[in-house]
Amino acid sequence: MIQHTYQERVENLMDPSSNIVLKGSVEKAEEALARGDAKALGEISGQFALVHRDGKTVRMARSIGRPMRYFLAKRAEGPCLVVAERMDEIRDFLESEGLGDQFHPSYTRMVPAHYIVELELLGCPDPNPDYKRFFEPTRNRWSTDLDDIGRRYIQALARVCDAWLDTIPDPEPIGVFFSGGIDSGAVFLVVRHLMEARGMAPTRLKAFTLRVDGGTDADQARTFMQRLGHSLYLEVVDVAREDLDYADAVRTIEDYKPLDVQSATACLALSREIRARYPDWKYLIDGDGGDENLKDYPIEENAELTIRSVLNNLMLYQEGWGVHAIKHSLTYSGGQSRGHVRSWAPVRRFEFSGFSPFAVTDVIEVAEGIPFIELTDWDHERLYALKGEIVGRGIRQLTGEDMPVFEKRRFQQGAVTQDVYDEVFPATDAPYRRAFSAAYP
Repeated sequence: MIQHTYQERVENLMDPSSNIVLKGSVEKAEEALARGDAKALGEISGQFALVHRDGKTVRMARSIGRPMRYFLAKRAEGPCLVVAERMDEIRDFLESEGLGDQFHPSYTRMVPAHYIVELELLGCPDPNPDYKRFFEPTRNRWSTDLDDIGRRYIQALARVCDAWLDTIPDPEPIGVFFSGGIDSGAVFLVVRHLMEARGMAPTRLKAFTLRVDGGTDADQARTFMQRLGHSLYLEVVDVAREDLDYADAVRTIEDYKPLDVQSATACLALSREIRARYPDWKYLIDGDGGDENLKDYPIEENAELTIRSVLNNLMLYQEGWGVHAIKHSLTYSGGQSRGHVRSWAPVRRFEFSGFSPFAVTDVIEVAEGIPFIELTDWDHERLYALKGEIVGRGIRQLTGEDMPVFEKRRFQQGAVTQDVYDEVFPATDAPYRRAFSAAYP
């Protein structure tokens, strides 16, 4: 009797040049992943996605800043694991191998951020992967002194941005996605401060603000810059409402959640116009992740959330309910681990190198140490006011500048007028889901 032996195959379509490692090295990260050493991998800082194969065992890990998907296809010879950044990259590979009939977007899996995912390629049936957390910050570590919290938080942001600047060759320019809000404002002021300390030419830095038919962010951004004497850095990027195409954004981020689609729609318009103006521009930085870190979302807009669930759960906004929870999505992961494609995919599409410092574990770790419950006593309004206090105090201590703090607006709402917003974006979920279905008929 002949015993069949499976011949497993792994196709890694990830681009290693897109990894941005700020503390440690890619080599050390890969060695830690090869051993399944969560502690050692947790000491690596940056924006990365890694794959390692050891015989039938495959391990994958990523940070929030770089999505990574996988798909297990069936061949007569044995299983074929395909790893890529996007669903369509997996689909195209399978079609090239004559395996396209197996593909469906819901069969793809997203590696959840901050976990080592370990798969055994044993054949059929396939066992579920094992998950091992490599980043687990300590909650409620700090005192209630807002000056101390602000200093820690912005110092962590500055360390991450400073390490990122080390990766940018001279004299490449740097662009900030800038609305004049708290997060983009903090990133701009920190990067400007660090560049000045390094003696870098101020002409290398621009703050790009999107304006669609008179959107209000441009006025906010201009006021921010004028108050601090930094108007020379601001460049308002005007686009027409016809440039906002939510169906194109659905195809770009391969998702249908309305708020993420809307944000990506605005990000696409801004990225497209910057590329048209500056064909050789490469490096962009943004404030994505700042809301998640300081829990600054209107809880009342999400029926699944309460202030107790937000403040009692580790990294709820970054990771969702967690990989072992009923509501965890295998296809999409959860929280910003899912939603970060709203920033990553549009920038990648127009061949920029994007970076989101608030999404790096060094900064998240400080944020999770904030005693939110003690500071807010479960009060929504106190929670929403906390972000401006913490960031403003931290910026003042680092740069000496009093950062203007304006009322929170989402990117897609500040870039447009209310009339344009209502005209461009459907008010219900169904059209976004139909657009996604149309992308994968």
